[in-house]
Amino acid sequence: MSWLTDYVRPKIRALYTREKTDLPENLWHQCPSCERMIFHRDLESNQRVCPHCDHHERIGPLLRFQQIFDPGYTIVPLPKVQDDPLRFRDTKKYVDRIKAARAATSEGDALITARGAIEGRRAVVGVQDFAFMGGSMGMAVGEAFVRGVESAIADSCPYIIFTAAGGARMQEGILSLMQMPRATVAIQMLHDAGLPYIVVLTDPTTGGVTASYAMLGDVQIAEPGALIGFAGQRVIEQTIREKLPEGFQRAEYLLAHGMIDMVKHRRDLRETLAKLIDYLSVKQAA
Repeated sequence: MSWLTDYVRPKIRALYTREKTDLPENLWHQCPSCERMIFHRDLESNQRVCPHCDHHERIGPLLRFQQIFDPGYTIVPLPKVQDDPLRFRDTKKYVDRIKAARAATSEGDALITARGAIEGRRAVVGVQDFAFMGGSMGMAVGEAFVRGVESAIADSCPYIIFTAAGGARMQEGILSLMQMPRATVAIQMLHDAGLPYIVVLTDPTTGGVTASYAMLGDVQIAEPGALIGFAGQRVIEQTIREKLPEGFQRAEYLLAHGMIDMVKHRRDLRETLAKLIDYLSVKQAA
């Protein structure tokens, strides 16, 4: 009976394995908010927003560019910076963390910038990716932000930033914190050129990013449910020794208390940005 074990069984196993690998690994996705299962095609067609509870999933730069830009946008090359200026090491070498993040995201660092048009209006858009070391702000992010502003000035168009970050990158120490004033100066350059600066706050935007360029926009927009703050709720409560209201760092709470200008669903962002570009460009021209 060796022909059964040596020939027939391997053929059946190979056929089963081939059919299995031809199928997508994940046909379903569980919403982290309502925990309901969503067919992956439904999630993608809904711009990665849960159709049951409206939870906005975190998305990366390339998908964001596809949703916001007209066809034909171009990526602005990421400026070269020293990867590990302090030769930092904790449980792992910093250079190894960067390599792992680049392999996982296929991105050079946590901020990617692109030139394009939004419903025919020229714009330069920067997108932070929380999947790249928590979207943390280091020298590369600071350089990318300044390059984005310079590109907007060269194109005489607005600069729009989608923020998503856990704050400054601890592995770069004071060099990371220096990106806060650098970004502030770059925004002033944009204003001196009479060009709009628009911020879209996505989940989460915290730490040194919130303390600098994330809160300096001419218009502050947020996605629904986005966590926005400087320190965490527990740290604040321990500092002031008071119980804070539930959801006080969410986009809707900040809107109700005048910290941001509007909360917009992801499906409405493209149209909203196009209208803002028209409005702010008229104001700047006047």
